[in-house]
Amino acid sequence: MVRVAIVCKPEKTELARLLPELIGWLRQHGYEPLLDLEGGQYTTAASAMDRARMPEQAPGLVIVLGGDGTLLSVARIFASTGTPILGVNLGSLGFLTEVRLADLYPALESWHSGCEGCHALDTRSMLHAELWRNGALLSNYEALNEIVVSKGDIARMGDFVVELDGKSVASFRADGVIVSTPTGSTAYTLAANGPILTPDVDAMVVTPISPHLLTLRPIVTRGDASLTVRVEGVVNPALLTVDGQKGIELLIGDEVRCRKSAHTVNLVRMSGGGFFEALRSKLSWGER
Repeated sequence: MVRVAIVCKPEKTELARLLPELIGWLRQHGYEPLLDLEGGQYTTAASAMDRARMPEQAPGLVIVLGGDGTLLSVARIFASTGTPILGVNLGSLGFLTEVRLADLYPALESWHSGCEGCHALDTRSMLHAELWRNGALLSNYEALNEIVVSKGDIARMGDFVVELDGKSVASFRADGVIVSTPTGSTAYTLAANGPILTPDVDAMVVTPISPHLLTLRPIVTRGDASLTVRVEGVVNPALLTVDGQKGIELLIGDEVRCRKSAHTVNLVRMSGGGFFEALRSKLSWGER
């Protein structure tokens, strides 16, 4: 029996009604549901476990009931498995979790029946980041949206250096630097006046955050480039942030080395308007 993992955004009261219905539908169609611990707080109709351990159960599908933040955390957890992810929007924006709650069961029916042309797998590239200190590798991370190196919480800029394939790009003062995937170009990078990239572009974006130079602008590099961001000076500890969710303290001299990840994320997309329709409906792109 194929397992289906269900990952839930915490503190969503509608889950008390939704989860028993969803579990019943899955079992009626021959699937074994598996809840994360957040979902397990609302029903005992299916077994629950820490979401970080869910890949061990080799589910055939992951259903995300939440917002884009929940989907980002799931993408990192399942990065090495390639498991298809169906994002159902229970959040505020829902740019990545594009399926409306009202369309959940039609989407599942399409997935179950294998209806040709009704859905597709949208493969998204990820970033691999390594934190180096004093010439030693400390840790590594996978990100679907972006890796951010930024100053701490005091309102003073930091000094940063960016290198591309071992060659100097720029040394500047700013609030930080964003290294983004095409998927992340519509997230923090967009808010920092970076360009919008379509998800199928093989590229990365480097965007300074509030730089102290009018001439400093975002840079789009090829997808197989190697990017290094080095902390040259801050008045308090800098931070490495992964997809806006995981924060790691940085010291002066630390290097964050980024490259395209060997892993990808497979998002289940229903037939519809596509990327530009999402830009128009979610971000009011191109409206007059």
